[in-house]
Amino acid sequence: METAARTAPAAVIVAIDGPAGTGKSSTSKAVAAKLGLGYLDTGAQYRAITWWMVANGIDVEDAVAVADAAGKPAIVSGTDPVNPTITVDGTDVSGPIRTQEVTSRVSAVSAVPEVRAVITELQRTIAAEAPRGIVVEGRDIGTTVLPDADLKIFLTASPEVRAARRSGELKGKEAADLAATQAALAKRDALDSGRKTSPLAKADDAVEVDTSELTLDQVIECVVTLVEEKRTVA
Repeated sequence: METAARTAPAAVIVAIDGPAGTGKSSTSKAVAAKLGLGYLDTGAQYRAITWWMVANGIDVEDAVAVADAAGKPAIVSGTDPVNPTITVDGTDVSGPIRTQEVTSRVSAVSAVPEVRAVITELQRTIAAEAPRGIVVEGRDIGTTVLPDADLKIFLTASPEVRAARRSGELKGKEAADLAATQAALAKRDALDSGRKTSPLAKADDAVEVDTSELTLDQVIECVVTLVEEKRTVA
């Protein structure tokens, strides 16, 4: 008696959006690893191009200068969720892009339309070439970058929870100042939500998940379930 051949799970593109401190990165990496999907941190790409601008003496407050330089750096993102990598012109920048110098400038750089056009095209290419599917996290993935993604998820959390989480990622004096962290997040939210090009927003067809009262494991399990349901339908 012949048995039916087992088919591989359908490739699926998952867009996970939301502001900082909602657990996007940890959730996205874990979900991708559990399901054998690729993983892309789009925020790291904007940090990478910001790092390049700073390293090359570009005034990030000069939108014209930033726009003129937008196409110059070669940014390459590795999509292994266990060991995601990012290089600029062949240099590993996974550490340097997380410095406060870059963090304080990334909103200005990422607001420039020419920068977003370059990075968005890169993101779409990576997603299209992912053989088994991919989890892409950011702030405008479901609305702008991948509006036809198979599944869109928007993570949220209360301002207090987000500040506590982000503060926990910091060290020394920065970790102790929750009020300053919350103020910085609020400022970043305003910049990201208010920019004219591809603002932070929830897609109309996105599933909203409030992570305020959930553990990381619970959030991961929730998203894994959503992805598996989408695969079953597919």
